[in-house]
Amino acid sequence: MDALEFARRPRVSAARGGHYESWFLRANHPKEPRAFWIRYTLFVPADESEPRLGELWAIYFSGAGSISAQQDIAWHDCRVGADGLDLQFGGSSLKPGEAKGSAQGSRHRLEWNLRWRGGAEPLLLLPRPLYERGFPKAKALVTRPLAQFDGEIAVDGECIAIEDWRGSENHNWGSRHTDSYAWGQVCGFDNDAAAFLECASARLKFGPVWSPVMTLAVLRVNGETIAFNSLGRSWRQKAHYEPGSWNFVCEESGAKLAAVLRAQGQDIVALRYRNPPGGIKTCLNTKIASCELSLERPGLAPLRLQSAHGAAFEILTDAPPAGGVYGN
Repeated sequence: MDALEFARRPRVSAARGGHYESWFLRANHPKEPRAFWIRYTLFVPADESEPRLGELWAIYFSGAGSISAQQDIAWHDCRVGADGLDLQFGGSSLKPGEAKGSAQGSRHRLEWNLRWRGGAEPLLLLPRPLYERGFPKAKALVTRPLAQFDGEIAVDGECIAIEDWRGSENHNWGSRHTDSYAWGQVCGFDNDAAAFLECASARLKFGPVWSPVMTLAVLRVNGETIAFNSLGRSWRQKAHYEPGSWNFVCEESGAKLAAVLRAQGQDIVALRYRNPPGGIKTCLNTKIASCELSLERPGLAPLRLQSAHGAAFEILTDAPPAGGVYGN
């Protein structure tokens, strides 16, 4: 099985004891602090007396404010192809290079008609063998980094043209959400449009005890993939995250990667994520964060990359958002 086929293969048919599986698209305007995020999710609760369902999510981010919508779709109205990217959630679809649909939330309605092309080979945040093992419980990868998006998004009936926005196609799944995490992604930096970063810091809970923060990162730059994703070293990396701010330093094989991501409060949307074992997690979500990154390697000049407002930055927590206001 090649990398793209592996990355797109749905896992929900093999799910036991609770499962979530998401396919999402995100992209940024080439110059302005504007972005979109579209997510198709299948949710299977561990408690079989609770209903299975599909979820459609959409957010349009802009410096003038962010608009979000989430809609549940009955399980019998959700269809997933057996081999690749082939989803139908009610009247919304997702296929290779094409997404059409809508989400009607309690306050807003978002519609999308998107196409994307190009992009690089799939990027796996974890070492490949871990995707077929039980640990970690949640898996994430990028099926198409650095894709170019065109089409349109309508926000409460107002049409927004999408022309050559740079972003990615992504896939994640698991039997439960990671207990606490920060996740980030940059699809092209201001001073290197071809560079790509995928990173995460996370903590796991074992009964009443929290683990140290573990951090993983993969950077593609100048045609090279540089991975800081050894699980053995991930517990020893330095990282700190909180709403609106995240910094980490990864060191492996003599190389050192340091990054800082920041987001303004008005650019963050708080979402309710159902967790298969039960309960609700809070996802603090923005796609217009800033990122500053440095890479040092023996015998090479230091590399510095920056993005003023092109970074995806999410934090998952058990705590409700400040003020208790959710975007869905």
